[in-house]
Amino acid sequence: MQEKSASIAEADQRSIATFLERVWSEDGLADRTLEAYRQDLEGLARWLASRGRGLQTARREDLSAFHGSQPAAVRSMARRQSAFRRYYGQLARDTPGFEDPTLLIERPRMPRSLPKALAEREIEALLAAPDLGSTLGLRDRAMLELMYASGLRVSELVELPLAALNMRQGVLRITGKGGKDRLVPVGEVALERIEAYLADARPQLAKGRQPAALFLSQRGEGMTRQMFWTLVKRHALAVGIEGKRISPHVLRHSFATHLLNHGADLRALQLLLGHASLSTTQIYTLVAKEGLKRLHAKHHPRG
Repeated sequence: MQEKSASIAEADQRSIATFLERVWSEDGLADRTLEAYRQDLEGLARWLASRGRGLQTARREDLSAFHGSQPAAVRSMARRQSAFRRYYGQLARDTPGFEDPTLLIERPRMPRSLPKALAEREIEALLAAPDLGSTLGLRDRAMLELMYASGLRVSELVELPLAALNMRQGVLRITGKGGKDRLVPVGEVALERIEAYLADARPQLAKGRQPAALFLSQRGEGMTRQMFWTLVKRHALAVGIEGKRISPHVLRHSFATHLLNHGADLRALQLLLGHASLSTTQIYTLVAKEGLKRLHAKHHPRG
């Protein structure tokens, strides 16, 4: 009963809220999943508080003891560990020297879920959705085109400085996870849309100032992940893209899947996506294979 009566430290409450906001904006998680993550993290925070510890000072031994004291079905255990891994992974990325306590904890065996990708016709409809006659429409179209053309993470897109874009060479210098830089080609169509945005929309949004960010909000400041997630969802619903988990990350998944479908080399794709390990990139080969299976089943006379 001690765990239930222990209150959550204010610092832990703020940390959980920040984490949930980020995973919502980056991955577009369903409300039910976000609520489950919140309950998992709050349960851990209470358990730790009853032992005089907090989320950010938890050790691997603490997490192992918590799991042992909270028996659950395999799927619930997997979701709980997923919440903890994502939470502590974010802390490790944001806090120099922080040691992730989840790294050596064994994961329950679960079927591997595949990234969700839109069909090429759905991507075409989504990219054409913004109104090019408006300032915000020019911005939205440029952001969507760049996201799909370059496979950026949503954080990389909204944090992209104007100075990172080389229009003449058609490349971006991206600072990804771990502070590693990579050069990413943009593509002619995306460059055209960015050029139109820079000429006709960004000066109006900047309001005479010189902000560092490439893409600006109506207040003349850099965009946030939440803003971009909202505009992606709005344009997707406007063109009837439903029944899929719509999020900014879907554009990155679609970029990778469509490149493989058209014969891209896996190691080249790894460099474009900024994956540290080729094994992370290889999951897209499974997505491509599943797409081919569905195509065969639909169109082959003996499918």
